[in-house]
Amino acid sequence: MLPSPGELSHSVRKHCVWTHAQAFRRPPAALADKADDGVEVHPADGVKRHTVTWDGMAAEIVQATQRQRMEFRFRGTRHLLALCEQGVRSQGDTFVEGLPRSTLRDVTRKLTFVPAGRAYHEWHEPRVLTRVVYFYFDPARLPLPAETTVASTPLAPRLLFEDATLFDTALKLKRLIETAGADNGPYFEALGTVLAHELVRVYAGTSRIEAPAKGGLAAWQQRMVTAYIEDHLAEPISLATLAQLAGLSPYYFCRAFRQSLGLPPHRYHNQRRMEHAKLLLAKPASSVTDIGLTVGYSETSSFTAAFHKTTGLTPTAYRRTAT
Repeated sequence: MLPSPGELSHSVRKHCVWTHAQAFRRPPAALADKADDGVEVHPADGVKRHTVTWDGMAAEIVQATQRQRMEFRFRGTRHLLALCEQGVRSQGDTFVEGLPRSTLRDVTRKLTFVPAGRAYHEWHEPRVLTRVVYFYFDPARLPLPAETTVASTPLAPRLLFEDATLFDTALKLKRLIETAGADNGPYFEALGTVLAHELVRVYAGTSRIEAPAKGGLAAWQQRMVTAYIEDHLAEPISLATLAQLAGLSPYYFCRAFRQSLGLPPHRYHNQRRMEHAKLLLAKPASSVTDIGLTVGYSETSSFTAAFHKTTGLTPTAYRRTAT
C-alpha cells in the first residue's frame, strides 16, 4: 500500500524490494472515490512491485512475471502518470474517465495521465511481459504555471500519448529506483521535481496552444488518431471523440487532420473502410454481405453504393478483378 501524501517523508524511503502485490480487491462502488492505495493489479501474484516514496511523490515499478491476462485499476486523491516501458497486447484496452477507450495494441513508450479523482482501467492479453512504472503526485505539491490555478484550470486526462522529454526523465528516475542506494536521496528528490515540472510543461503546452502546429497534427497525435480509426473501422466515430484524443477542439482538429492527411476525418475513416473491404474481397471466403457488416454497413445496398462511389466498381465486380 502506498502512503498518502501527508505520510510522505522529506527523505527517500524504500518501502519494498520486488515484493508480490497485495491481493486484488476492487473497492465497493460507495468507496470507489476514496480508494487511494496505488494501482490495483490482478492477478496480484503475477507481478513484482518495487515502491519508493519521497516528498510529495511516490513511484512504483510493476513487472509482470507471467504471460496471462492482466488488469490494472486506479482512482485516488493523487494524480497518476503511467509509463509503459514494455507492453504489446494481442487484445486489451485502456480507459481513463473522460476520454474514449483505446484498443491500441503496442503501448510501448506510451504515457497516460490520470488526474486525481478520475477512474483508470486497463487490461492486457500480453504478447510480452508487461513492465509499467507508475508515478503518484500530490496535487497540492505539483507546480503549476504562473498564469493558472488548480481551481480554475484542472489538469486534463491524456491517454497513451508520447513525449520524449517526459518519457526520458521518467525512465531516468525508474533506473535510479532500481539501482540507487540510500545516499541518493537528494538526487531522487531533484529528479522527481524535474519530472513534475516536465509533466506541467506538457499540460501547459496543450492548454495554451490549441491551434495546429505548422504541418498539421503532431506525430503522436496522428499516430493516436489513425490507430483509433483502424481499431474502430466498423463503428461510427464522432469528430469530438477524435479531437479529444488529440487534445484539440473539434474545429482546430478538423483543420489539422486535413492538413496532415489530405482528407477530412470522416472521409479518411470511410477510405480506410474501403481499403479494408478490398483486402477482404480479394479472399473468396466471405460474402459481400458479410464484408459489408465487417466494415460497418448493416445493409448490402449501402455498402455497395459506398464502395462504388469510392472505387468506381461494385464489390462483386472488384472481386472478379482481384481474384
